[in-house]
Amino acid sequence: MSTTTSHTPEHVPEHTPEHTPEHIPEHVPERIPERVPESEGPSRPARLIQNEATTEIPVHLLFRDEPDPVSVPLKPAVVGRRQGTGEQPRFRRPVPSKPRPAPEVDPALRERSARVLPGAAGVFAGVCGAAGCVVTSWWAGALPPLAVQALGLPSYAGAGLGPAQWAAYAGAGALGLFGFGGLARGRTGRAWVLGLFGRYRGTVRRTGLLWVNPLLLRRRVDVRLRHWRSEPMPAADASGVALRAVVLVVWRVRDTARATLGVEDHETYLRECVEAGLARVPVEMPGSGRGSADTAGDALTRMVAADAAPVGVEVFSVQPVRLEYAPEVASAMHRRRIAALDAQHRATVLTSVVDSVEDTVTRLTMRGLVELDDYERKALVKDLTVAFCAGRGEATS
Repeated sequence: MSTTTSHTPEHVPEHTPEHTPEHIPEHVPERIPERVPESEGPSRPARLIQNEATTEIPVHLLFRDEPDPVSVPLKPAVVGRRQGTGEQPRFRRPVPSKPRPAPEVDPALRERSARVLPGAAGVFAGVCGAAGCVVTSWWAGALPPLAVQALGLPSYAGAGLGPAQWAAYAGAGALGLFGFGGLARGRTGRAWVLGLFGRYRGTVRRTGLLWVNPLLLRRRVDVRLRHWRSEPMPAADASGVALRAVVLVVWRVRDTARATLGVEDHETYLRECVEAGLARVPVEMPGSGRGSADTAGDALTRMVAADAAPVGVEVFSVQPVRLEYAPEVASAMHRRRIAALDAQHRATVLTSVVDSVEDTVTRLTMRGLVELDDYERKALVKDLTVAFCAGRGEATS
């Protein structure tokens, strides 16, 4: 189907009987005479449409459905082999990718400070308990005479071990056990996660001598900045070639409650996240020219950080430090790499030889040293090429 355009002037002559509209074919555009000066005589019909352009309209554009304005915006797409043929771009609707859901942890499980006392309070309670036991023994008459003299206590025959003495023993002993049993030493870069009967009771990040309830279960967590160098893990490049990658992960525990109670083992979980990230992010061998290790490292860092954040682990960097081909493809890729280097070297040598021959022939002819016809020029170029190639080969060997 073709479209034409025409411009109608103000003065249009009437049709003559022999040129009625019924004799004019439908595909022939109406001819309109142009103005001529009155001195030249009567007007005659002339063609006015000179710079007319027609455009073919593809059939699939005439019968395609109208795009839905509330749907995903359309993007033009033309098949590569049909580009430049005059075909208008076809619109296709991209399929929106669904984001991968992040792992969920109990939202109520967050790190909070636990209630602890200074270590001096525990020492004082323990000393009081021990003193109570000594006094109770002296009261019951069970304290040896040498201990009585060493402590400066008055001599006392003792009332014997009765219910009152046993109750005093129990109270003093419990006080001493609680006092000394609750002493703990807080270290820099370490934290205590406390729990009581399976319930989280808080985290202790303080340093120095502390007193913690001895009934609470303590779990030591390393909160320092840590790094982990992985063993060779399976990976692949953009072409699907199997690789082995060693990555360096820099991380630390940010939320001790989630890292300890939200997952069974946060270090194992981090290793699995790194391995899963290597399976999804393509990495390239150094010198391939298709990508850099920094690009793959940034993508791995973002992916692993997003997976490890819900369990209280903060990931700073995931960078490949060593890449090698898998054993099953190492020999084939090595031969391919050598062939590529050899082809590159040959192309470089050939370019250098051609430039040298061209420069030599140009100088000889421009300076008028020789006069060559086509046959002699071809022979000279051939001889110079052979000579330069032989010289290059002897130099490299």
